[in-house]
Amino acid sequence: MANLSISDEIVDVVVVEPAIHTDSRGRFIESYRRSWFPIGREMVQGNRSDRDAGAVVGLHYHMHQCDYWFVTKGRAQVILHDLRSGSPTEGVTQMIEIGDANEQGIFIPPGVAHGFSSLTDLTLTYLVDNYYNPKDELGVAWDDPEIAADWKIADPTVSDRDLANPLRANLEDHLRPRFGLRT
Repeated sequence: MANLSISDEIVDVVVVEPAIHTDSRGRFIESYRRSWFPIGREMVQGNRSDRDAGAVVGLHYHMHQCDYWFVTKGRAQVILHDLRSGSPTEGVTQMIEIGDANEQGIFIPPGVAHGFSSLTDLTLTYLVDNYYNPKDELGVAWDDPEIAADWKIADPTVSDRDLANPLRANLEDHLRPRFGLRT
């Protein structure tokens, strides 16, 4: 059975240590179960992100979507930042390394900005509880000093989209997530 840990840093974030079963044929990991996440809905779309070492993705956030991340190959430094106005953990940044020797999944609620850096070449799979909606693809600057993320990468490769994201302090009010509001 998986070990679920409610984050003591950001409310509604859940870290999953899955049960790993091995035998002479290899291993089996149950990486996701709907019942593990009380605030999530049924996951409706699965995605895969393959990144070269040194890449930074994020910081992205959604108003209406939960994500569940699991690294199947390599290592990632995950950055989470609570953008939700009214959240008891508003403004908190959490950093966690996952993958390879630290096989964990991370459940990310709406309004929590999220990103990762590729510490090695990696494959990250993720499930979402809403279909892709470009109007719900939002972002905040990956290098915002207020967020103070340690990506553990000296010279990152960052997309043009992520380079153009605004600082947290410059988010327009209608683009600020509200704690407890979810559709």
